[in-house]
Amino acid sequence: GIPGIANFKVETVTPGDGKTFPTLGGSVTVHYTGRLTNGNVFDSSVTRGEPFVFNIGRGQVIRGWDEGVAKMSVGEKAMITCPPSYAYGARGFPPVIPANSTLVFEVELLAC
Repeated sequence: GIPGIANFKVETVTPGDGKTFPTLGGSVTVHYTGRLTNGNVFDSSVTRGEPFVFNIGRGQVIRGWDEGVAKMSVGEKAMITCPPSYAYGARGFPPVIPANSTLVFEVELLAC
């Protein structure tokens, strides 16, 4: 198997509409809070008061987002756990994210 794949997971916190899902290459609008496994928040669109928009499946974001958000429906809030291979890997994202970090994102899909 692929190292770290067992650790990638998408857990629904609040269900969405169950029918409106992102399409490959389509634009999605999310609110998110990113945490390290120690609970420290490293980034949050909620704090900024500005949702984040990206095109899904195009490598504009980490793999965990491309694959995780694709499984969500509009209105859903989910916890997406991204092992290093689904996040920033061995390089991390200095100085905020150490090398080989597993990241936990609370993501709400606002629109797609």
